[in-house]
Amino acid sequence: MAPTASAPHRVVIVGGGFAGLYAAKELAKAGDRVAIMLVDRRNHHLFQPLLYQVATGALSPGEIAQPLRSIFRKQSNVTVLLGEAVELDPAAREVCLSDGGRLPYDTLVVATGARHSYFAHPEWASFAPGLKTIDDATEIRRRILIAFEAAERETDPVARREWMTFVIVGGGPTGVELAGALGEIANDTLRNDFRSIRPADAWIEVIEAMDRILATYPPDRSASAQRQLERLGVIVRTSCRVVDMEPGRVRYEGPNGSAEVRARTILWAAGVQAASFGRTVAEAVGASTDRSGRNLVNPDLTIPGHPEIIVAGDAAVQPWKRGKAVPGVAQGGIQGGKHAARVILARLDGRPAPAFHYQDRGDVAVIGRLRGVTNIPWLGPFGKQSGFLAWALWLGIHIVYLIGFANRIVVSVRWAWSFLTRGRSTRLITGSPLIPPMDHPGPQPPD
Repeated sequence: MAPTASAPHRVVIVGGGFAGLYAAKELAKAGDRVAIMLVDRRNHHLFQPLLYQVATGALSPGEIAQPLRSIFRKQSNVTVLLGEAVELDPAAREVCLSDGGRLPYDTLVVATGARHSYFAHPEWASFAPGLKTIDDATEIRRRILIAFEAAERETDPVARREWMTFVIVGGGPTGVELAGALGEIANDTLRNDFRSIRPADAWIEVIEAMDRILATYPPDRSASAQRQLERLGVIVRTSCRVVDMEPGRVRYEGPNGSAEVRARTILWAAGVQAASFGRTVAEAVGASTDRSGRNLVNPDLTIPGHPEIIVAGDAAVQPWKRGKAVPGVAQGGIQGGKHAARVILARLDGRPAPAFHYQDRGDVAVIGRLRGVTNIPWLGPFGKQSGFLAWALWLGIHIVYLIGFANRIVVSVRWAWSFLTRGRSTRLITGSPLIPPMDHPGPQPPD
């Protein structure tokens, strides 16, 4: 629909993650030719790559999140709405919200991201929380810290061992970074905090179904990451698939048959699937999705037969290489969101919509203090670093992409202080229960 002075082009963006945020920011170039409605069920944009640092007490939630209204307060063509999109009326071109509200659009951008997949076992979610939201991060932080508190008071050695055993399901970037942070907590952060236990005695296991961790990295980078984890005392089990789970127990099958781990803290970092609204959109317009619920899109990220609907980020199978889609990383969302805006701008100018081209800017995973691995192809031989150089590069990249100048300053200061003191200052136990259910509570006298 061509815009007029009295009728700007109406763009509804569902989702305030990386794709939705950067689509709205890029559309600032259109000025008053477009009227943007950005709707999200949370009032903030979350910098997910640092979420595990909240989960392990290194950062506070407010340091990696910023209110959407604050981000767009100076962009007059954006209106932020707090709401949840639940249905789509493609004939009327309206998004239906859970509270009964309806948002009319000329172009719809679906940027709802992804959530956890427990591989047809939704009951596992209560035993093994994943890491996608601030609520997830504070729950994981509570479980980790409360486990050490329980072990300090537990007098039964078997129960104490279970409290000090941590299992992470999944050896992708989130699982590896969580494991590295846990190893750092056990070996450094809590080293002198307890009297009845030695935190360094914690048993940390990573269970990965693939034949190596960080499967999207080159094999030598995966091997380096595993060696760095093992130096922190982390046990890495590859080619092992979790087949059963219940509170305090994980069973998996591997090359040597089946085995069981008794652990009071189980964390999920394995599968993901597209958020439900993406599948709702596909059903409403008769489009196709992959097994993870991501929309199959045209080269310009529009839904086949519906050029007015653009799907970006983790909600779409964004095309990249032959037979390979863009991975579910922050850069995929950022570039997909910017491209969605470019498609809209091209149409407003009467130009054909451009095809999406993903630029692989590489990956960096940090594994505790002064440890990490990189995979940055465009840097050539310098793009494969380990240890301190990888860690330093990771710090710089995340500072650059944090939203909000104040956030960058606070996080930089926090990291500098943590580096000097080896501490994690945000070790607060919140939520419920605050006191763990122990089998044989002490106190036990110090050794």
